[in-house]
This record gives sequence, structure tokens and C-alpha cells, in this order.
Amino acid sequence: MTVKIKKCSREDLEILQEISIETFNDTFKDQNSPENMKAYLERAFNSQQLEKELSSISSEFFFVCFNEEHAGYLKVNINDAQSENMGDESLEIERIYIRSKFQRKGLGNDLINKAMEIAIRQNKKMIWLGVWEKNENAIDFYKKKGFVQTGAHSFYMGDEEQIDFIMTKTLSEP
Repeated sequence: MTVKIKKCSREDLEILQEISIETFNDTFKDQNSPENMKAYLERAFNSQQLEKELSSISSEFFFVCFNEEHAGYLKVNINDAQSENMGDESLEIERIYIRSKFQRKGLGNDLINKAMEIAIRQNKKMIWLGVWEKNENAIDFYKKKGFVQTGAHSFYMGDEEQIDFIMTKTLSEP
């Protein structure tokens, strides 16, 4: 078993889009209407949107590969790319997406650790993320990694307003 984490580039757009749609759909299709899923997937993961995100100097994407196969990815944001104004001393984990067949192999841990490594290297004091209030598995995972709920914000799935918990973790001084 080999696990590699590698930075994504604009040339990776097609596989990034494929993983985004597949993982989001697998995770949320049973709790949302087909119309709202379709609207969200088309807005969030169209080629132009992903290209814009890949081009941002304040966002980074990293693939996690398991035995040479793309298993998922991490997206982190700083500065104005953060989905909430959390300040310059914060790093946002916007996405940790792992394909279904690669879940429960420790890859989420690897990606959280990568995000923390980036935050520490950039002298950030806090790392944070938003997670759907009904995604209990993810909430439990983040709690085990030391995140605590510190707020909430609205997330729109198509025309339906949903609530994401904001979870934060303070990074210790080196």
C-alpha cells in the first residue's frame, strides 16, 4: 500500500472535476432532491469554476493517491479565498473528498495532516472548516482530530438552505 499526496495543477482539471462530482454525489444524493443536487453540481464543479479555483493564489489543491490511483483530494484556502472572513491567521479546509472505495483507509487523516502542515508552514494560528450539520460521520472524525464547533453558516444546495457547522482547531506554537 502506497499513499502519495501531490499538488494539483490546471492540467488536472478533468480528474479533479470527476472526483468532485463523484464524491459529492455519493455523499449527499440520498439526503437531497435530484434537482438541488444537479443545480449544485453544475454550479460548484463546472470547468470554469474549478479552473478559477485552481488559478487562485490563495487556494491549493492536493490529490491523495492510493496505490497510484487518484483516491480523493484536499482543497485549502487562505486570505480572501476563505468562504468566511476568518482573518489572515486562519487556513480553511474547504474540501476533503475521498472516493467511496478508498474510505476507511486513513486517507482523511493524511489530508488533515497535510492541511495542518501547510497552516504551520504559513504561520497560521487556526485551521477551520464547514461541515453539514447532518454529516455525523464527518463531524465525529473532525472532533477526533481536535476540531470544535465554534459557529454555523448557511450553505445552499440548489434552492434549499442548509446549515454547516463551523469547526475550528487552534494550532499550537512550535
